[in-house]
Amino acid sequence: MSVTPDWIALDWGTSNLRAWAMKDGRAAANVSSSDGMGGLARDGFEPALAALVDVWDVPAQTPVIACGMVGSRQGWVEAPYNVVPCAPLAQSTVRAPSDRFNVQVIAGLRQSTPSDVMRGEETQIAGFLALNPDWDGVICLPGTHTKWVQISAGEVISFQTYMSGELFALLSRQSVLRHSVNAEHWDQATFDVTIEDALSKPEKLAARLFAIRADDLLEGATADVGRARLSGLLIGAELAAARPYWLGTNIAIIGADGTATPYARALQTQGASATIADAERMTLAGLTAAYRRWKDTL
Repeated sequence: MSVTPDWIALDWGTSNLRAWAMKDGRAAANVSSSDGMGGLARDGFEPALAALVDVWDVPAQTPVIACGMVGSRQGWVEAPYNVVPCAPLAQSTVRAPSDRFNVQVIAGLRQSTPSDVMRGEETQIAGFLALNPDWDGVICLPGTHTKWVQISAGEVISFQTYMSGELFALLSRQSVLRHSVNAEHWDQATFDVTIEDALSKPEKLAARLFAIRADDLLEGATADVGRARLSGLLIGAELAAARPYWLGTNIAIIGADGTATPYARALQTQGASATIADAERMTLAGLTAAYRRWKDTL
């Protein structure tokens, strides 16, 4: 699509790169590639971006607002972490070295006790708060490394990361459980029961995991049941640990349906309702908020 963007919004993760051509306050077009941070040397970022947006008419020094791992130590330029408690977009952006673009990179957030960091999620949080002013509560951002984030008066007060998504991927693909969970769907009733079990007895997680394999071998449990149990055990144990965050407060979940819905369902079994917000929409809203903030400093 031929478009001359006013500015470019960029979500640059470890594995993927996505760009939106912003025109007259809206996304006029978008493109993506697999040129994630993890596969690029420092001198490869500008060529990767140039190749991606070559379909548009991009004038020299067009503003680019970028979030994600592009600002990590291994990224295009390191954008130092802001320390919580703070607003999700607490400091001005950091400019990346580029002759062709004016690239401004958003900083992540860090927490000292307990030690924790985030990059990219702060932009989604900023987008959610821009669309939901005066909202207080807890935001869950499910994914490979799920975040539970406490929000008060427009600031991130504290957060905690759980590796449940990565554990699910490793166990379902590389452990003995791969033989028992190889299904595209899961049994919802099994998921609900497993959530209850994991929440009440999180200390039995390791034993309950192996039981998935044993029930397959001895009882002929189906793969959709096994997959539901694996997910239910990991999410249930996570909810048990994160209970001080979500119990008795407003809850929002930022994610795609495939990742957000199981968390909403799991919380529902505990009588806790959650609002689901689309991850892409929140990212774009956050990048827009960062662009307006940067523009106001010129």
